[in-house]
Amino acid sequence: MTIRIGCAGWSIPKAHAGAFPTAGSTLERYAQVFDCVEINSSFYRPHRPSTWRRWGDSVPADFRFAVKMPKAISHECRLRACDGLVDAFLDQAGELAEKLGWLLLQLPPGLVFDPAVALPFLEQLRGRHAGPIACEPRHRSWFRADVDQALRDLHVARVAADPARVPRAALPGGDRSHIYLRLHGSPRMYYDAYPRQVLRRLAKRMRRRHAWCIFDNTTLGHATGNALELQAMLSVS
Repeated sequence: MTIRIGCAGWSIPKAHAGAFPTAGSTLERYAQVFDCVEINSSFYRPHRPSTWRRWGDSVPADFRFAVKMPKAISHECRLRACDGLVDAFLDQAGELAEKLGWLLLQLPPGLVFDPAVALPFLEQLRGRHAGPIACEPRHRSWFRADVDQALRDLHVARVAADPARVPRAALPGGDRSHIYLRLHGSPRMYYDAYPRQVLRRLAKRMRRRHAWCIFDNTTLGHATGNALELQAMLSVS
């Protein structure tokens, strides 16, 4: 059983700075407390190989990165005719070497599941990348039993997300051998903290599972506080 808890990005809010070492870069300080992080900046723009290598060199050997795939692939090409973009992204993220954890593919809310498009894309992605892949679909057509089985066959996890756009989106799907949770804040996405009772239920849900939990309610710094609190709950359970 491996449980990792972290945030989307490694900023350290002033309110929680006391939980982190004072020496080192922000990433170095973050990585002394948490054992994973989700890189979202890769969704918006590519990074130089030297940047990826610097990030990898800044963290302990057992630290892992989840990397969000570019919007050029998911939102602009919508998974079509994007082989070159995928290869370029994998080359870049590959600079993290063994510290690359998950690839995260977040899909547009309006992207309907089309087996003629989605399955070849995911098959080719799986053929190019042996590590864990998490897909976060947001259209209800992706939450059928046949789609869930197709993801399972490809060893692709479906993200468990909160808030959930459709009811089943709150639950992990696809390959459930490892689960990936993304908590965006509720009721206001990105802004609000999760109360303690919600975190207690989450801790119970994560026990005896191979799981990543990423807090994305970063706008007001609540991701860090929630991650620290959940980490404490699981460390004594």
